[in-house]
Amino acid sequence: MKAPDFWFTPSDSPDWRAKVLAPLGTLYAWLTARRVNTSPSCIAPIPVICIGNLNAGGTGKTPTTIALAQMLLSMGAIPHIVSRGYGGKHVGPHLVQTSNDASDVGDEPLLLSAFAPTWVAKDRSAGIKAAYDAGASHVLMDDGFQNPSVKKALSIVVVDAEKGFGNARCLPAGPLREPVSAGLKRADLLLSIGSKRAQASFDLANPLDMPRLRGHLEPLQTGIEFEGMPCIAFAGIGHPEKFFATLKGLGAKIIKAEALSDHQTLTPALMKRLEHDALLNDAQLVTTEKDAVRLPPTFRQQVITLPVRLALRDETALRAALTALTP
Repeated sequence: MKAPDFWFTPSDSPDWRAKVLAPLGTLYAWLTARRVNTSPSCIAPIPVICIGNLNAGGTGKTPTTIALAQMLLSMGAIPHIVSRGYGGKHVGPHLVQTSNDASDVGDEPLLLSAFAPTWVAKDRSAGIKAAYDAGASHVLMDDGFQNPSVKKALSIVVVDAEKGFGNARCLPAGPLREPVSAGLKRADLLLSIGSKRAQASFDLANPLDMPRLRGHLEPLQTGIEFEGMPCIAFAGIGHPEKFFATLKGLGAKIIKAEALSDHQTLTPALMKRLEHDALLNDAQLVTTEKDAVRLPPTFRQQVITLPVRLALRDETALRAALTALTP
């Protein structure tokens, strides 16, 4: 589902719909506060690092998890990833295999499994136990910042610097799962992802006194030359417009940009239509890494993937935090 535009109107002059829904937002915030204030039932024997957010929808948790896995590996650690496997059928704990389908384990765990052993578990405690039993030295918990059942050794809140915290209201009046002040009190680090311009605007709107990380997503060099390439681009991620902008920034000639809903199933019928558009325009089909793992097998050879990676402006605070958790 696409986030409604009124979620991102200025907090000091909210849209009328936000005002009408404000009582429900207050109730949602109260229920979240009541839930997160309960004591954890799972205290793991290894550090659990939570990559979460305050906003509903995509903020960049997946590339952040990949970056953390790679950093921990470079430090000699053995990270495992635990995810609820949104969109998948497995209850778990289940160790994701390359033979798994996104419909079974979810698209994000399938992508993450290329970087570190990844467990799908609806019960995060069970997933963490499975990771520990399998030899993990650290667990990266994808999402779950508002889940109090697991004690976190480190909590990183990720925010899109351009979208920020929207109108600063809770669902359904705004994009937040909980109020900013309440959420950030429990966070150890705040990571904002976006351009220098977006970062400057975010900092101005959010003068926060807490450890900060700033980064941006940059295309991974794969040897493919996009300059002048006619493309039919499609993406089913939190903010598909960002993918299209990245592709355009590489010089691609975007004939059509198909924005799909987050995690949308790439059915053979949809792919046939996109394939037809590409043939008519002598264009190349291009998509994101997360979408690529959901492609029907018969179409995987026809679609180019444009991967992106998180680049941090300064790793010092993050590396220090991870070092403190690494014997």
